[in-house]
Amino acid sequence: MNIAEFLNTNAEKFPLKSAIGFKKKEKWTEISWTSFRRLVFKTANALREAGISEHDKVAIYSDNSAEWIVFDLAILSLGAITVPIYSTNNEEQAEYILNESECKMILVGNQEQYDAAFSILNKHHILQKVIVAKKSIWIKKENSQYLEDFIKKAAEEFNIVAKEDTELATIIYTSGTTGVPKGVMLTHGNFHKSVEAHFEFFKFNNFENEKSLAFLPLTHVFERCWTLLVLFGGATAYFLENTKLIASALTEVKPTMMCSVPRFYQKIYAGVNEMVNNSSDAKKKIFKWAIATGNEVAELRRVNKPIPFSLKMKNTVAGIMVFNKIKQKMGGKLWFMPCGGASVSEEVTRFFEALGIHITVGYGLTETTATLTCFPFHHFKHGSAGIRFGETQLKIGENDEILAKGSGIMKGYYKKPEATAEVFTEDGWFKTGDAGRFDDSGNLFITDRIKDLMKTSNGKYIAPQPIENLLSNNNYINQAMIVAEGKSFVTALIIPNFEALKEQLDKMSIPFTNWEDIVKSEKIKEFYREKIEEIQKNLAGFEKVKKFVLMPSEFEMTSGEITPTLKVKRNVIMQKYADVINGMYNS
Repeated sequence: MNIAEFLNTNAEKFPLKSAIGFKKKEKWTEISWTSFRRLVFKTANALREAGISEHDKVAIYSDNSAEWIVFDLAILSLGAITVPIYSTNNEEQAEYILNESECKMILVGNQEQYDAAFSILNKHHILQKVIVAKKSIWIKKENSQYLEDFIKKAAEEFNIVAKEDTELATIIYTSGTTGVPKGVMLTHGNFHKSVEAHFEFFKFNNFENEKSLAFLPLTHVFERCWTLLVLFGGATAYFLENTKLIASALTEVKPTMMCSVPRFYQKIYAGVNEMVNNSSDAKKKIFKWAIATGNEVAELRRVNKPIPFSLKMKNTVAGIMVFNKIKQKMGGKLWFMPCGGASVSEEVTRFFEALGIHITVGYGLTETTATLTCFPFHHFKHGSAGIRFGETQLKIGENDEILAKGSGIMKGYYKKPEATAEVFTEDGWFKTGDAGRFDDSGNLFITDRIKDLMKTSNGKYIAPQPIENLLSNNNYINQAMIVAEGKSFVTALIIPNFEALKEQLDKMSIPFTNWEDIVKSEKIKEFYREKIEEIQKNLAGFEKVKKFVLMPSEFEMTSGEITPTLKVKRNVIMQKYADVINGMYNS
């Protein structure tokens, strides 16, 4: 079945209910399922009239927006293939994807993306037209058209093209922490079976009443799959175009569900703890009591046991005094938050469970249509990546590598048969590239990326992610990258939380000049040295960071230093900052 078929199902079931929400002229606006389907169908007809046929490739090069999801579903409805391009990709990166995938048309979201696409159009033998999402963008008329004008005269009736499970729906180019991007081929069956497996796994009640905020890039498999699930289930999906406005969007939209990456949860956890540390003894005592109460309730919920009336009352008081104030910063309605893209520490998931927000930790890859394992509502294990999901088969192979089979596994890498063969065993198991282990209850624990596992010159193995998580759980550290491979001791590149550090400068009577000077200040280095010593006091000696460098700016997506899910590209960082890293070992 074509994954876009839910448009018909939900337009008939919930004709007047809101399907999607977006910001228009500084105000959040919603459109009904009937209007949403009409918009998608008009776009599909316009694409067909413009020469797009079944199996053709069409690209989307844009930040999140209502136009993004409308265009995607129109492509899928037509039986064509969506090729998303990260909005942060430069012209060279976009050109590589467009050339290899042979896209005939592209939707762009901003001026920079339009300029890059138009430049590619003039030297590309297959790309024929650039469609522009917003009329605020200046365009050259040649082979360019605003989306509004593109669909204006198109018919509203459309028959969704039937699809077999094995037929291609999308090619997602992995940002990858190493190597050249590879186009992951996912089918209608991959998406459809993944969505159905989620509903079977969680057994949501009245899911159509939920509201989700799309905050991660729709280009990434995690947000794309989650948003399709939200829409498939008849809930309302809101689209945030500018991720810097996440704080205000949360209080305006008041979502009940939202997927995100560990850094989002870490920042909230670290910020609350720092605020408590700087408060009075009385407030510290109240917070400690509230968290202890919340943890007691959360543990009973986790093991699916009834909560005594007296404990419920205590938890209500804890909510009024502490929890509700924190939750209001996130809109006040969030209760279910899938988390993926990297590992998240047990301290963080326990904190959110105490607040009454279920962080559903999951594990998966683009190649597996996201979820392979995740936390159920009950009997999950903190610190794990959850249990096997749906019909997925998992086992541990050589070097503790996690191997997978199931309906979510990709068809392969587009035009890369050798790369495809490399990631499958002879008997068809997909090699994830991650090391892990199972406990007796079937909970999966990710020990690390096999490629990331580091061996010091003393023969000790270092798994960087747990140490990096430990560091970045602190409010004064935004990002951290561990260095240890072939070295005699562990070092780190530390990105400060500049906002928190600026407040600290006032307390330390250090005048602000610029961040290059500040991070070289001996007082600031000593401040971080003390923080890091405290953070890693329970680590083994060989795992501890012996030296570090404070970086004057964050790692950036645009320069290829981090992926869109905020994972550090180690090979890029190691090469770019080789002199800085060598300096820690030579001084």
